[in-house]
Amino acid sequence: MRLLTALLLSLASLTAAAQPAKLSGNTLDGQPFSLEALRGKVVMLFFWNTDCAPCIQKMPELRANAAGWRGKPFELVLVSTDRERAAALAYLQTLKQIEKNGPAMPALWAGDLKFAAPLAAPAAVPLTLVIDAKGAIVARHAGRIAPEAWDDVAGLLP
Repeated sequence: MRLLTALLLSLASLTAAAQPAKLSGNTLDGQPFSLEALRGKVVMLFFWNTDCAPCIQKMPELRANAAGWRGKPFELVLVSTDRERAAALAYLQTLKQIEKNGPAMPALWAGDLKFAAPLAAPAAVPLTLVIDAKGAIVARHAGRIAPEAWDDVAGLLP
């Protein structure tokens, strides 16, 4: 009986993992956003905040890789977990002024978003999720972005 219960729990967790990630709301510039609208693209979802030194240190790498994959079915989505929306907005506006030709990417504030299972706001940042073209979360990298995260994305791109 225990073996059957363990098997059923295992199957249930596999089914939940295969569910498409759902996230919707507005970007920091007020545009409607839906993760479902990005189906067909590989998505890197990066959860960060302005108090997180490793998060801020990784922004140039994120932007450089996003720029390098222009023209590919790839989207980098930044999700700020700052307590105040204004903190994320101010940081991103400064970043745009410094790097005027940087890649356009959706920037969101977690307080404006609706999460649906299997996706939820993280307890700690940085957190990077790689989502395949069908909307399934295929990799999760807690802490600094590991090179494997970029390998995960590259492996999913045509």
